[in-house]
Amino acid sequence: KSPCDFASGLECDLALNLVGQPLVRQQVMKGVKEFLENRNPVKPLVMSFHGSTGTGKTFVSSMLVRHLFQGGLQSPYVHQFSPIVHFPHAERIEQYKENLKHWIQGNLTNCGRSAFLFEEMDKMHPGLIDVIIPFLGPSWVVYGTNYRKAIFIFISNAGGEQINEMTLDLWRARKDREEISLQDLEPAISKAVFENPQSGFWKSGIINDHLIDFVVPFLPLKRHHVKQCVISELVQQGLEVRPGVVQEVADSIPYFPEEDKIFSSTGCKTVASRISFFF
Repeated sequence: KSPCDFASGLECDLALNLVGQPLVRQQVMKGVKEFLENRNPVKPLVMSFHGSTGTGKTFVSSMLVRHLFQGGLQSPYVHQFSPIVHFPHAERIEQYKENLKHWIQGNLTNCGRSAFLFEEMDKMHPGLIDVIIPFLGPSWVVYGTNYRKAIFIFISNAGGEQINEMTLDLWRARKDREEISLQDLEPAISKAVFENPQSGFWKSGIINDHLIDFVVPFLPLKRHHVKQCVISELVQQGLEVRPGVVQEVADSIPYFPEEDKIFSSTGCKTVASRISFFF
């Protein structure tokens, strides 16, 4: 597959299946296109996804690797790390640093075009992630490995509350969700994610050295977005799309703020499990 096929396939998939995230579509496509069209990138592509539960962060990262690697998440060149699974004990952090460095180094030696997904960055022990700094920057060769064609994606709920707050403030100021720009959100995300002692990015060289190419904010979803999720879930499960069911599932989800109930508190996260109540 040429990079062009991949890019247009991903673009089409995002347009059809990612609900209510215009900024994400724009940022991800910009990052991926520029990166794949460059025969000799000076550094890997590093993206950081932020937003509250159920807004599509994991969905988009799996969509991306599905288009880029045969077998998607099951591909031997796609590596997922979760702090709870891979790095559970704070007292073993030195051992984890060593392991992480070797895992990444070994996998990049196997295949320079690899993808590394770091989930739940907000639960990552501060300091751990810094061992991968040498792989993210523009120096040519690290530990004898050429690694500039790799893709790193950090996924985090951190910043989600701030993104929700800003979206709500802008909604109150009569600014449409679709008009929100990256500039509107960036300062809030930086504060929540990069200046927060509880965050895996706390005092990280990844931030200080500006190694993240794209900060991608996922906005809270409105009721009509949730309905779109319900419809696509029904179609996927081969169930009949009945307007009454769509309405009931959408209504069964909690919304905020309390008085206006504009945005879904859990995005589309619980849609699939709720549908089973109606069939």
